[in-house]
Amino acid sequence: MRKLKLQLQMTLDGYIAGLNGEMDFMAWNWDDELKQYVKNITEPVDCIILGRKLAEGFIPYWGSVAANPDDPEFTSGKKFTDTHKVVFSKTLDKSEWNNTVLAKGNLVDEITKLKKQDGKDIIAYGGATFVSALIKQGLIDEFHLFINPIAIGDGMTIFKELDSKQYLTLVKATSFDCGIVVLNYEPKRDKIC
Repeated sequence: MRKLKLQLQMTLDGYIAGLNGEMDFMAWNWDDELKQYVKNITEPVDCIILGRKLAEGFIPYWGSVAANPDDPEFTSGKKFTDTHKVVFSKTLDKSEWNNTVLAKGNLVDEITKLKKQDGKDIIAYGGATFVSALIKQGLIDEFHLFINPIAIGDGMTIFKELDSKQYLTLVKATSFDCGIVVLNYEPKRDKIC
């Protein structure tokens, strides 16, 4: 069965954006090792899932990057543009983006169908409401949390929708020169130690 990975940046105090969706806290002075980490988790991916709100910015942004061979992120832009995308939406009637389909059914059913399909891994990028629902339903198989060296005091979180504890197992913690620490967790499926 395919794995569903989550990759996102967050603050030290657990926010993925400010109260109004600001993401100006993110460190982008990534060294080659951090870029390689991202490549290692995205290379075995052939499906990206997104919530509608994030998709409206994510897909056009990476499409414009992929259209410019001189852009320093051209390779990433091509990967994100060429990879099949599924946008979860209750409000859109049709996809206006290339290589993208809509999922309008029950979240658990739709993700389960995707995981059972032949293919490589699936990666989720957000936004907050969508990721919160994935976490609440226990659908994430790997967490890759990019902890930025900043606290903002308040903002959007991905864990506030939980109605019960979810125990995770730390697979690896990796620090990078830009100050980001990536915490890689998997759900703890057995008894608590």
